[in-house]
Amino acid sequence: MSRIGKKPVELPKGVTASLSGQTIEVKGPKGTRTFTATDDVTITIDGDTVKVDPRGKSKRARQQWGMSRTQVANLVAGVTQGFKKELEINGVGYRAQVQGKTLKLALGYSHDVDFAIPDGVTITAPKPTEIIVEGNDQQVVGQVAANIREWRRPEPYKGKGIKYKGEFIFRKEGKKK
Repeated sequence: MSRIGKKPVELPKGVTASLSGQTIEVKGPKGTRTFTATDDVTITIDGDTVKVDPRGKSKRARQQWGMSRTQVANLVAGVTQGFKKELEINGVGYRAQVQGKTLKLALGYSHDVDFAIPDGVTITAPKPTEIIVEGNDQQVVGQVAANIREWRRPEPYKGKGIKYKGEFIFRKEGKKK
């Protein structure tokens, strides 16, 4: 039995959900999100709660049960609060700034890196060494943050590069004479 799947998803005030077949659509103050569940689960809406139940006792049905409930909960969280990833830049001369729909990164290369900001995501740089990625889709926000981090991953000797806020970088000791 899925412990996560058993719990119903509560819909807060200002959030509406509609169901058509296996596709659930959730509308809220931060936009609209949809999720299409597999045929192994049944989604039902009772007033201000959404419940996910498995169809059968197969292993796949039980796997999809908890995953589908989590996806629906993420839809609700995305349209109410949204998701956010914070990045920090460490290094001499490393900085970031937003210009229109482009994030300009100076990362020690011979040229500046121009990162096009995708739709559905907002990127801000409150400080030259700080980047905040926000949106209502958790997967897209995480992927955009990972793509930005990939331009200069933190290295273990001096700790230079782009890292997630609060991330621990394992430091190595350099050569000794």
